[in-house]
Amino acid sequence: MIKVEVVFAIPHKATCLQVDVAEGTSAEQVVMQSGILEKCPEIDAGNLTLGIWNRTVKNHQVVKEGDRIEIYRPLIADPKDARRRRAEKAKEEGRANKITGGRPLS
Repeated sequence: MIKVEVVFAIPHKATCLQVDVAEGTSAEQVVMQSGILEKCPEIDAGNLTLGIWNRTVKNHQVVKEGDRIEIYRPLIADPKDARRRRAEKAKEEGRANKITGGRPLS
């Protein structure tokens, strides 16, 4: 048996569980065995995106002793689109140069 940790976080709360599993267990199997799906009903068990120590992994990735399996929430906005909107807003407000995108000269 090996010890691993399963983590799921939302903005106001984090759930962290220590789990003992058999060697050769996949990340997805650890999540299913951990009981976190019952504690956090907002997790979509049919569409899991998992990571181990901040690196996205395939659900069938075999875990090792001491791994932290992280359950990722779906993105609410495309990061590239959000960055583009912030840049356009900065240009409109005069906080950025309209041509170069850098800070305007004072």
